Amino acid sequence: MILNTNKKKYNITIANSFFKRLFGLMGKTNIDYGILFPKCNSIHTFFMKENIDIVGLDENNEVIYKYESLPKNKIIKINNERKKTSILELPEYASSKIKVGTILILSED
Repeated sequence: MILNTNKKKYNITIANSFFKRLFGLMGKTNIDYGILFPKCNSIHTFFMKENIDIVGLDENNEVIYKYESLPKNKIIKINNERKKTSILELPEYASSKIKVGTILILSED
């Protein structure tokens, strides 16, 4: 999937397996893509090498939460039902133009 934001395209990987969900962006450097965690309302940044942006989405892909430049060794929990929430991890400052209330469109191309 692709997310267009800040005049840049980001490839989005879906964390649809145990290991993709477990590792996410841990240990990665020079991050230039994002990971979508469906049915998820919390993440951690332990073992991260870089700061990342976090975007919380409801079941309609509406932004309900955003945190820019989240440093390592943090835990973020979005107060929303897990089955109706997804979390999108992006490179640092990739979400600078995204606002709470925006509906994100993730396209196939």
